[in-house]
Amino acid sequence: MTDTVSGSYFASLAKARYLLLTTFKRKGTPVTAPVPGIVDGDRAYFGVSSRSGAVRRLQHTDGVQVAPCGALGLVSYGEPLNAAARRLADSEASDVAGQLARTHPVPRRSLARLLPRARRRRLVYYELLGG
Repeated sequence: MTDTVSGSYFASLAKARYLLLTTFKRKGTPVTAPVPGIVDGDRAYFGVSSRSGAVRRLQHTDGVQVAPCGALGLVSYGEPLNAAARRLADSEASDVAGQLARTHPVPRRSLARLLPRARRRRLVYYELLGG
């Protein structure tokens, strides 16, 4: 994976540790949530729990909006970008999982790592494609 982000569609997200992800319900109602994310070249990546509402909403539509935000998602830093989310296969997801783990090490430690396993949840990784 490369680290060149200048001039890419997601350049405004490059310095953000969290992305304010807006997914849409079947009736078009937007739902926003902060997700840990990274930008790599002309693509951005994020991971969410397999049982989250975002995963359910992304099953029926891949259109999303993303903006840089803080960890709580209360403040968005810039205009949202329109993108398409594509779920990554396990082989592709391992590279992204490693990069996200290096960028966001705190949730991966100790008990926080064991709780999702106890609830039969796992992380699902998506790639954002700009338009």
